[in-house]
Amino acid sequence: MSGASALAGAAVSGIWKAAAIVLAAVLLVVAGATGTGWWLAAGARDQALVDLKAEQSVSAGLRASIAEQNLAVDGMARATLAAQQRGEAAQAAAAAAGKKYQAAQVQLAGVRATTCDEAMPAVRAMLENVQ
Repeated sequence: MSGASALAGAAVSGIWKAAAIVLAAVLLVVAGATGTGWWLAAGARDQALVDLKAEQSVSAGLRASIAEQNLAVDGMARATLAAQQRGEAAQAAAAAAGKKYQAAQVQLAGVRATTCDEAMPAVRAMLENVQ
C-alpha cells in the first residue's frame, strides 16, 4: 500500500496545488476588479465635485442677480411713491390755483372794458388775486 498511498498523496497534493493556483487567480481577478471599481468611483467623485463647484458658482451668480433686481425693484417702488406724493401735491396746488382763479373771475364778472386803458386795472387785479 505504500505505492498506492504515495500515489494518493501525490494526487491530493496536486489537487491542492491546482486549487491554490485557481484561488490565487480568483483573488487577483477580484482584487483587480475592486481596484478598478475604486478608481472609477474616485474619477466619478472628482467629476461630481467639479460639477458641484460649477453649479455653486452659477447659483452664486444668480443670487447676486436676484439681489440686484430686488434693489432695483425697491428703488422703483420708492420712486413711484415719491412721484405719487408729488402728483398729489401738484393736484392740491392746481385745485388751490383753480379756486383762486375762479374767485378772481367772480370779482371781475361785471367788468366791461373797450380799451386797453380801461382793461388794465381789471387785469392787474386779476393777476394779484391769482398770485
